[in-house]
Amino acid sequence: METYTTDDALTAMGFGKLQGLVLVYAGMGWVAEAMEVMLLSFVGPLIREEWKISAQDESLLSSVVFLGMLIGACGWGYVSDKYGRRTGLLLSTLFTTGMGFLSALSPNYLCLMALRFLVGVGLGGSHVYSSWFLEFVPAQNRGFWMIIFSFFWTIGTVLEASLAWIVVSTLTWRWLLALTAIPCFLLLPFFGITPESPRYLCAQNRISDATLVLERIAETNQATLPPGVLVYPRDGEVDHSTLTSEADHLLPLREKDCTDDDVISPKSGSAAALRSLLSRKLRRSTLLLWFVFYANSFAYYGLVLLTAQLSNANRSCASGLKYVKSETDASLYKDTFVTSLAEIPGLIASALLVEWFGRKATMWCLLFTCCGFLGPLVFYQSELWTTGLLFGARACAMGSYTVVCLYAPEVYPTSVRSTGVGIATAMGRVGGIICPLVAVGMLRSCHQMEAIIVFEVVLFLAAIACMLFPFETKGRAMN
Repeated sequence: METYTTDDALTAMGFGKLQGLVLVYAGMGWVAEAMEVMLLSFVGPLIREEWKISAQDESLLSSVVFLGMLIGACGWGYVSDKYGRRTGLLLSTLFTTGMGFLSALSPNYLCLMALRFLVGVGLGGSHVYSSWFLEFVPAQNRGFWMIIFSFFWTIGTVLEASLAWIVVSTLTWRWLLALTAIPCFLLLPFFGITPESPRYLCAQNRISDATLVLERIAETNQATLPPGVLVYPRDGEVDHSTLTSEADHLLPLREKDCTDDDVISPKSGSAAALRSLLSRKLRRSTLLLWFVFYANSFAYYGLVLLTAQLSNANRSCASGLKYVKSETDASLYKDTFVTSLAEIPGLIASALLVEWFGRKATMWCLLFTCCGFLGPLVFYQSELWTTGLLFGARACAMGSYTVVCLYAPEVYPTSVRSTGVGIATAMGRVGGIICPLVAVGMLRSCHQMEAIIVFEVVLFLAAIACMLFPFETKGRAMN
């Protein structure tokens, strides 16, 4: 009897209308997260001015969001691996929407901080969108479509900068919080039409359900499934213990190669998933991914905050004055808007490089280039030069972040993919927690040189870590 795997089916059907639906839905999830993250650049100064809080409290308002995202990334990843991708997406979206609207009604700073922490917990599930989307994409198109998917993040950053530019001048920060929560809310009415991942269903031994999803894809795409029946054998014919060289790892791994060690039962706990991630086969990739996610988040979110802080720091510190409160005016929104547009060339560059040179080389190349753009900012620069250098650094940071978000799901087997990416994303949130202390705290103390050096060291070490990844995943099937 002829058989086929989900990779065979997806390759035969190609990227069609149903994958386009998944792309738009998952992309809207990333628009929502990007807007909530960009919101941190604008809300802090406004809250500081209205409620007369200290610079440390302003930084803490950003840090608690990332603390929530750290917790949520682990939790929602485990939920989506155990109960399904759609379940994880629905629950995290409902939670984020509710907390987002409630935070707009906060009566005081402590209440706002608590609710933004809970918003962060909900946003921690956003990585499930990328894993869910990639599980519908044929292997040969995965790099290209992940870059396209990442454009939704850029749309979110530009949209939030534009929204803040308009809303804050006419309304209040409460309206900005409420309007920012709307994209997440808009995902809920369309949840019913989203399909479950066929890879996840196969990994849970729900072969008949996976077949129905593949048949729906074939019907929607006006394509045909391969002849035979869908299989996901548990007994591997390949001895993974013999795969010791990078050349071996470059060989495509098919679903039939999975061993019992790769499979996490629905009844298994988080400890079993963590043991799998730290098994001999995955340990090196997992530990390196944790640091690279940390560094990318530290750099990307730090650059978002630097855009709002650096020009003001230059003006006040160069004049010999202690950093004082600055008015939130059009120049802040203009600079943030311009540097947000930098993500577009960053995505285009990563789209070209990732298919020419692979995932690893693209990441370390972009990280080293980001170091180059940040270098001159060790010394005070004019506002024009500062914006230009941050534009280049933001482009490289976005490109690198996009590629690591593509690389991580390709490394892990379906049974622990969301948990693995979730924990790696959580490690990234640690960078998000720490970066406000550097990007805001050190600059307000007129320690620009030290702040930039910290960014340079983190980026340099991340580039070295990318070189040490054990294998390349370009063109490799997701097992």
